[in-house]
Amino acid sequence: MAYLNVNIPTVYAKVKKEYLYDLDEKYKKHSLDCVIFGMASITGRSLLFHCMLPNGACYWRLPISAFFQKSYDRTKVPDMSVDELELWNCFSYYPAVTEFDFLGGQRGKFLGKDKKFYNGEYLFTIDWGTPEVNEIDTEHSEIPQEHKCAHILELDNGNYAAQPNNRILWSVSNYTTDRSWPDYKVQNTYWTVENKDWHTEDTDKMFYQIEEDKNETDS
Repeated sequence: MAYLNVNIPTVYAKVKKEYLYDLDEKYKKHSLDCVIFGMASITGRSLLFHCMLPNGACYWRLPISAFFQKSYDRTKVPDMSVDELELWNCFSYYPAVTEFDFLGGQRGKFLGKDKKFYNGEYLFTIDWGTPEVNEIDTEHSEIPQEHKCAHILELDNGNYAAQPNNRILWSVSNYTTDRSWPDYKVQNTYWTVENKDWHTEDTDKMFYQIEEDKNETDS
């Protein structure tokens, strides 16, 4: 698992020019081509992306709201704030990036803070963990009821979004026939198989036997 910085599937996009000038308003309507190639994950901060610019400059740690799709005219892309496009901050310094084959090319819609649905296409997924056992885990990446991932979507309105499972409904044409909004509960269970009432036999056999623990009662 990567620490802090991680590669992502390359995205050819445009960057809003004001983000290259510390949000200076005079650049508000301008943009540049860019290639987004990496990401930084800092606990308690939004996802931060790295991009290459046409003049050879690399610009580091921009929020998802800084970018829009290359094929769009900026005047046609609604300005959405970072918290409208991304619901949660990063959960740890240890991100994992996966491009799930099953979701590749699939479309979905997410429910925004404004109670509106935003449609888009799947790009890749970011998830978090805490692999270093010698560090105190002060975050929520491995607590069942608190864990969130971030699916990166290419929205129909030209923006990009990062949304968790419980805000997205996918449309897989040959499978997702139910159009109702789910009422599932979050998981509170830590799933494990080694804390049950059994043990292996005390032997050097390769194919050892499994034995059930006997309940001991006070005599």
